[in-house]
Amino acid sequence: ASFGPPKPYTNALALKAAEAKWQRNENDVGSSEVQIARAHARIKYLTEHLQRNPKDYASRRGLVAIVNKRRRLLNYLFRQDPQKALSMVKDLGIRFKPPGAVLTRAEKY
Repeated sequence: ASFGPPKPYTNALALKAAEAKWQRNENDVGSSEVQIARAHARIKYLTEHLQRNPKDYASRRGLVAIVNKRRRLLNYLFRQDPQKALSMVKDLGIRFKPPGAVLTRAEKY
């Protein structure tokens, strides 16, 4: 048994650190970069939690929702600024496949 700081406290510190690292300015709390970084911190925390509590299906459902939200945010950021998105993916260590172009009916057939 490790007697360090409580896990939720360390998670809150990780969220603050992620927010501080990816902010565009000191008041930025909602840019897509900050949202992706916060989601990444929450995903790491929940993954660790689910390894300790494998039957916690409610948290597993929340984890899947956060992963999907992070993917949608990365897709949006990739459309706006591909270089920023790819540098974030590399820095955070996320597997990311850029979305393919959606073909129109005329292009497809």
